[in-house]
Order: sequence, then C-alpha cells, then structure tokens
Amino acid sequence: MSTEAAREAAPTQTLSEPAPRLLSRAHLPVVLGVLSLVTLAAFENRAVVSILPTVVHELDGWSLFGAATGAPLVTLTVAMAWSGPWTDRQGPGRVLLTGIGLFAVAQLISGSASHMGVFVAGRAVSGAAEALIDTAMTVLVARALPETLRAKVFASFAAAWILPSVLGPGVAGGIDAVVGWRAVFVAPLAIVPVSLALVRGALRGERGSFPAADAPGPETASSDGRQLRASFLLAVGLAAMTCAGPLLGDREGARVMTGLALVVGGLVVIAGTASRVLPRGTLRLHCGVPSLVALRFIVALAFTGVGGTIPLMLVQTRGVGPALAGTSLAVTGVLWAAGSWLNSTGAVQRVRPAARLRAGHASIAVGALGPVLLSLGVLGLPAGMVGWGLAALGMGLVSPTLTTEALALAPEREQGRASAAMGLASTMGVAVPTGVVGVVVAMQGAGVDGRTFALLMAACAVAALVGAGGAGRAWACD
Repeated sequence: MSTEAAREAAPTQTLSEPAPRLLSRAHLPVVLGVLSLVTLAAFENRAVVSILPTVVHELDGWSLFGAATGAPLVTLTVAMAWSGPWTDRQGPGRVLLTGIGLFAVAQLISGSASHMGVFVAGRAVSGAAEALIDTAMTVLVARALPETLRAKVFASFAAAWILPSVLGPGVAGGIDAVVGWRAVFVAPLAIVPVSLALVRGALRGERGSFPAADAPGPETASSDGRQLRASFLLAVGLAAMTCAGPLLGDREGARVMTGLALVVGGLVVIAGTASRVLPRGTLRLHCGVPSLVALRFIVALAFTGVGGTIPLMLVQTRGVGPALAGTSLAVTGVLWAAGSWLNSTGAVQRVRPAARLRAGHASIAVGALGPVLLSLGVLGLPAGMVGWGLAALGMGLVSPTLTTEALALAPEREQGRASAAMGLASTMGVAVPTGVVGVVVAMQGAGVDGRTFALLMAACAVAALVGAGGAGRAWACD
C-alpha cells in the first residue's frame, strides 16, 4: 500500500476528540524549547554569513575563505552520521545538550581568533554542534508532537528565521562598526542560558512522557558502523577541497596543480562515498525515504549555491558593506517563512506532496535568475531580490515537505537515522557549490567578476529543474 493510500485508510479523528493544538499546555514546552534554539542558530548563521567577508579581509585570509565555509561541512558530515544512531539509542536529550555546549565553544574560538587558521578551527567546531542540534531537534519534534502538527512546527521554525534574517545582517554590521567583528561571535552566548532553560522543559517531557524507540538490530548496528566509516571518507573528500584554497591562490605553478588535484580528488571521494553514506537507493531516487534524501541534496545544492554566493557577489561586484550585502538574507528569511506558512495551511496540505515539491523546485529555478541577472548588471538590487524572493518562497514549500514526509515514511526506531540522512544529503549539497566557489575565490581573489558569479548561480538553477523532474519518485513504489 502506498503512503497516500495508507493515510486515507487510517482512522479519522472523531468529533468528540479535540484537535491537537501547537500551543497547548502539553506541547508548549517542546515548541518553545526548539524555537529558542532555531532563533539562536538563525542569528548566528545570518551574522556569520554577513560578516565573513570582513573577517577574511581583517585577518588577510582570502586563501582560507573556502576553508572557513567548508570546515563546518567537514565536521558536520561526521557528526551527522554519528548523531542519528546516538539519538535513536538514547533519545534526543543528551545529543541536544552536547550540541549546545559545542556551539558555545565554537563561538568563543571564532571570536577570539587572531589568525585565520584559528577562525577556521572555530567554524569546524560549529559544524559538529549544528549536526547534533539539528538531528536531536527533529527527533524531539517527531516523538513529542502528533503528525498533524509537524508541518505547523516546521513552519514556525521558518518563521523563527524572519527576525534574524531581517535584523541579523544589520546588527552584525552595526556591531562590527561599533565594537568590531569579534563581538558578532561572542554576543550570541548571552542567549544560550535562555535557550537552555527553555529546552530543559522540553527534555523533561521527552524523558518522562515519550516512549523510547526500539533498540536497533544487529543488521542496523552493522549498517551504522559502515555509514560512520564512510562518513569519515566523505569528510576527507570535503577536507581535500577545503585545503586546496591556499595552494590555488599561490602563483607557483606546481602548487596550483597540487591544489587542483586535491579538488578533483575530493570530488571523486565525495561521489564514491555518497552511496555508502546515504540510504540505499538514494542515487537512483528509489521510492520512499531514499528519494526524499536525494531531493534534499538537490535542493540544498541549488538553493544554497545561489543564496550563499549572493552576499559575496554583492561585496565583490557592487562594493557594498556587510549590512547591505545581507539584504538577500533578509529576503530569504521572510519569504522562506512565508512559503513554510503557506505549506502548513489546510488548503496546501490537501495538495499532494509531490505537487508541492515540484512547484517549489520550479520556483527556485526561476527565482535564481534574479541574482544571475543582478550579477551581470542587467537588474538592480531591488529587482534582483524580487526574483530571489520567489526562490525563497519555493524553498519554504520544499523544505518542510521533505522533512515531514521523511518522518512519516521512516519507522519510529529509525527516525534519527532518517533525519541524519537528510542532514548529510543537505551537507553534501551545500559542500559542492561551496567548494567550487571557494576554489574560484582562492584562484581569482578580489578579481572575481560578475560573469563568474552568474555562471555559478545559473548552474544551480539547472539543478533545481532536475529536482522538479524527480519530485514524484518517493511515491512511485506501486
């Protein structure tokens, strides 16, 4: 029986049973706890993306720009593969608290860095923290809230990004102007105690009310071990691309060739280990969770490949400061949240998930043309951001749909693994364009031009079209 048919055959809620509410007394601790963490992570993310060009300039670290963006992906890859089985075995509580602790350590390292290498180390710790927090939060939501509320809580996640996206770049730019860029990393630590207090309420409920998942069998444990080993190889591939930056920025021909060899070798390792890290059938877009994991990779590549490039493109080609360059982040946060809210409404929830995924991918492909034309000077900043707003709206449709459908298709005892697989796919999707942009910046330095940015972003738009074509594969088992 297909997932759609199973849902139709499931018993419906009787009139005497009250409909579950997201802000009811039973669910409020979980909702407030996870929203506080999402908001904290959103402020940190938007501030870092906005301030990174300034950090690179201040520490004279152009050759390590790719490392600063790639190091979190390397550590996130290994931590994500580890976090799934850990969460399934012991529940999300310990994993979540460990992630919060690592987040605080990462901020301190980055904010106190006197050399670009130390800054990169701080970003690496941040990647591990993100993996643990993301996996644990997703499983906490799945175990604590009924399925009918999941779309709404993931829409609230997107809404929690609005204020950080609108204010984060400006706040980061203001802090940099008044105090210096280091305070941008230290300031979020003031919010950590508040988040911990809220999360403790959610975790008390998680320990006392929600049933623990069944222990994995021998086959699952063996598969977990293979996946963890493969994740280390994948991290090696990502690290090779990250380490290539300083060599590619060198004028000596032999060092440049070595750097290019590292990039090519890294890509080969990534491609070779993908089938071992991700669920079986992912590369073939096999029905069920594997297909959704594949779509997560595609949409991460397409959306992040464009959105992550826009601030640097504006700084390099338009000479704007961090606050104005963060305009794209504000557009992303607001329209992504709008798309997620739209996705959670009853009218849209009645639309088949495949149709929502197809529409979202198509919106990303079309909307990416705004930044492409902006980088070429054909459009101004306002018009270019209108296009990007359409892409963000599409991402708001795609992202929560992928997450809720993956949780619905995965058995409860494997929800942590499914969440981790989605996270790994997203990491790989982010890593590919991030690595390519890092290589380009390392080779061309401050001389990278608008045509180069346009070519990179156009390639990501094509990837979104591929995702639109495969949007219905998850439900094609019959």
